[in-house]
Amino acid sequence: MDYYRVGTLVNTHGIRGEVKVVVVTDFPEERFKVGHQLVLFKSPDATAGGITVTVAKAREQKGLYFLTFEGLDNINDVEGYKGWTIKVPAEALHQLPAGEYYYHQIVGLDVVTTDDEPLGTIKEILSPGANDVWVVKRAHGQADVLLPKIPQVIKKVDLDAGVVTVELMEGLID
Repeated sequence: MDYYRVGTLVNTHGIRGEVKVVVVTDFPEERFKVGHQLVLFKSPDATAGGITVTVAKAREQKGLYFLTFEGLDNINDVEGYKGWTIKVPAEALHQLPAGEYYYHQIVGLDVVTTDDEPLGTIKEILSPGANDVWVVKRAHGQADVLLPKIPQVIKKVDLDAGVVTVELMEGLID
């Protein structure tokens, strides 16, 4: 089964089993809703051996989420999960509107220019502010290319073909 990261359990909070979560999802209200199940993994790369928990309480404060899980109601029950990754199963993902993508759909795609010149492969996505930046790993040790996710640059995303077509603006590449 495939799982996708929605947060990281960074610390405990108080003595009643509440944990502090750094969120990495655009849908925290849905993901951390009371009654929803989450899967905790010791390693961010793990896809097996997770521990399923059910959200008992959730609240947001200053960009972080504070959660309690059913049956884990004191600090001793949750202390060992500090640093663990919180994931959801693939079937819990929402259908996104046209032109929007999950990170896992974009990372690994090949990138070509509008002139059909190969540029490289998307290796990661950064979220520095106004728009995401897609980092393209180039061949032969060349410097990575940082592509802002704006319509002037990202012309077409073809998930079926595994290709992103881009128009390079002046200054994006050496």
